[in-house]
Amino acid sequence: MKTAELRAKTPDELKQELMSLRKEQFNFRFQKATGQLENTGRVRIVRRDIAKIKTILAETEQGKLPAAKAEKAPKKAAKKATAKKTKETKE
Repeated sequence: MKTAELRAKTPDELKQELMSLRKEQFNFRFQKATGQLENTGRVRIVRRDIAKIKTILAETEQGKLPAAKAEKAPKKAAKKATAKKTKETKE
């Protein structure tokens, strides 16, 4: 699941998705123990999706900006500051 798709969801939808992924992970553990697990790669994907959802939920609870937006903000401020300096030196 892509991070952009997860960020578009509400916290309630994310919690619901988290519960379904945890149930799937639980079932995978039993399948592995009994030797019935066929798609071993899916275990890794589910584990990573759980981590993504937990990270996004933590960000929304703390009120932080997504990483992409947070990185762009300082660059814009730096550009404005340098533009002001060049205007002042020209005058």
